[in-house]
Amino acid sequence: MFLYNVHRYPFIRLLIPWIAGIFCGDHFFDRSWAPLCGILFFGFFAALSFALYFLKRYSLRWCFGVVISALCFTGGWLGMTGQLQQAVCSFPKEETVYRVLITDAPQPKEHTYLCQALLKERRDTAGIYPIGHTAVLYLQQDSSASRLKSGDELLISARISPPLNNRNFDEFDYARFLMRKGISGIGYVASGKWTILSSSKPPLSSANPSISLRQDGMNNFDLKSTASSCRRNVVSLYQELGFNGDELAVLSALTIGDKTELSDSVRESYSVVGASHILALSGLHIGLLYTMIFFILKPIARRGNIGRCVRSVFFLVLLWTFAFFTGLSPSVVRSVSMFSILAMADMVGREPLSLNTLAVAAWLMLFCNPAWLFDVGFQLSFLAVASILLIQKPIYHLITVKSRIGKYVWGLMSVSIAAQIGTAPLVLFYFSRFSVHFLLTNLVVIPLITIILYAAVVMLLLTPFSWLQIGVTGGVKKLLEGLNFFVRWVEQLPYASIDGIWLYQSEVLGIYIVIALLTYYFMNRRYRNLQICLFSILLMGTYHATLYWLDCPQTSLVFYNMRGCPAVHCIKSDGQSWINYMDTLSNEKRLKHMTANYWKRHHLLPPQEITADCRHAELNRQQQIISYHGCRVCVINDNRWRNKSTVSPLYIQYLYLCKGYDGHLEELAQVFSFSYVILDASLSEYRKHLLESECKKSGLRFISLSDEGSVRFLL
Repeated sequence: MFLYNVHRYPFIRLLIPWIAGIFCGDHFFDRSWAPLCGILFFGFFAALSFALYFLKRYSLRWCFGVVISALCFTGGWLGMTGQLQQAVCSFPKEETVYRVLITDAPQPKEHTYLCQALLKERRDTAGIYPIGHTAVLYLQQDSSASRLKSGDELLISARISPPLNNRNFDEFDYARFLMRKGISGIGYVASGKWTILSSSKPPLSSANPSISLRQDGMNNFDLKSTASSCRRNVVSLYQELGFNGDELAVLSALTIGDKTELSDSVRESYSVVGASHILALSGLHIGLLYTMIFFILKPIARRGNIGRCVRSVFFLVLLWTFAFFTGLSPSVVRSVSMFSILAMADMVGREPLSLNTLAVAAWLMLFCNPAWLFDVGFQLSFLAVASILLIQKPIYHLITVKSRIGKYVWGLMSVSIAAQIGTAPLVLFYFSRFSVHFLLTNLVVIPLITIILYAAVVMLLLTPFSWLQIGVTGGVKKLLEGLNFFVRWVEQLPYASIDGIWLYQSEVLGIYIVIALLTYYFMNRRYRNLQICLFSILLMGTYHATLYWLDCPQTSLVFYNMRGCPAVHCIKSDGQSWINYMDTLSNEKRLKHMTANYWKRHHLLPPQEITADCRHAELNRQQQIISYHGCRVCVINDNRWRNKSTVSPLYIQYLYLCKGYDGHLEELAQVFSFSYVILDASLSEYRKHLLESECKKSGLRFISLSDEGSVRFLL
């Protein structure tokens, strides 16, 4: 088995402790003692490794290996800690003037434009202070904001703060996600609160191929801006050739990684059938390009070592040119880096693709950017390739096929099966979806996009010959129409996908252990190995059943920390639930997205939405008073209860104060007798602090959702 032969793969022995160190560096980043301990351990193990190396004692070779592993562990720890530390920045709590440079093209959202910007300096009455950190800015939509582009320099007035999570149940750690990308802050810029200082030069055209420069003390190549301009020019060329709609969107995504034109329906269709990976430039697309260049330059490689070196140099130049052309996206950079290492391995006469070269690529990439380890694309890419290398051949040899066409089809299917086995646990964990017809999809889609990509390259190369280009364009259009038609047809098949799957992190690791044991059994068919496999499957099933039972739904009330969407979620023990909305529902979609993991974990059915007064067997809602399972919740989001009084106050368990109420708690105490006060996230800072002080003065128990996150009360 692989584990018994791990000594043949030295870089795997370096990669594993490096990955473990990165995980620990990320987990313990907030601990003040972690960086100092990491530095001390790194220095100690470095000195110890040098000492053991120069002793040259064969009996101590295992000690040297342990020390090197420990050194890699601390190196990964320090690398991840240092990268996260670069994203830490303190910002003023009040609105401040900043000079910023837009580094990515603004993306339109529902009410804003999202753009990534470099904070160059901060200005106040005391002076000008350089910053040099990156932030995510949300600019209010207007006619001026729609014209912004990458490379524009702005003067903004905004309150920028470090990214924070809402601390809702099972919520995605958005703050840590931004920190891993080197983003230090988030800010909202209202209309009229910004002005353009300088604008980037127009996009590059065939008539003016010069590279735009940015003057900021010195001239620097604005690579990302130039790459973005190249992509826009290619999209414009596609439009001139007659591509539009879904065909234009898919072609742009396949060839240059531009996914701005992709509609939600197209994304969902490709996701359901298990083909969403073809819409993101990754190892598949780079591999196809690599294969094409390999065959074109094959005659050169026949000239011996010099020929192989020339071919490898061509590989490197063309691959990185393509990476630049597609906008230097992280997925493309990762894939090109891996294939660059393969090209260099071919240059020195090594095996072009093996587990060791794959480990070299992964280690070098994680050495340069440890945060890539937490990127889903990075994980899926390397796991897919590793699975193909490890289990594709055993799968292929399970069935004997004699015909040439049958061998080709089964070979393609075995590759797809191997990649699916290797990535399925992570896909289930991240996306909670399993595409049932993935074999059928990949059997048709992969050859089809291979033809489309090669035809698109020919189409672009024929730009000087318009009469030939038109003919190729017609063929590409038909292929794209056929691709989209096939994807939608598979989507409509019964049981196209299984959704709502929930896996725990520990289960993902256990599934990979089971896969490894099963692979070992099929390679060495022994009864003892079969027993171990069956026992591991039984253990995993028991573990999953236990967790499923522990997370079964309970009768409860849940309040979420969601600004702009006050809601009371009434949950029943059988999985049924009712979610009571109290506002204009401006962020209803975001609330469902934010709570999706929590609902999946507790196996809740789609909740019934309540927006007005109603009366059910389990639930009663009248005048914003919700009665559920013997518990009353009064939602105060207007002034209907001000200046009211009763002889006997109505007893309620939870008083839910939201934006819209301008009075004080004393006025509500004339009408209600309550045990808990829930302060919604929609309240302003002033109102929140005012109501908190009133609760403290009256001795009332209160919970501020913006401070505590979502809360659950068992009934």
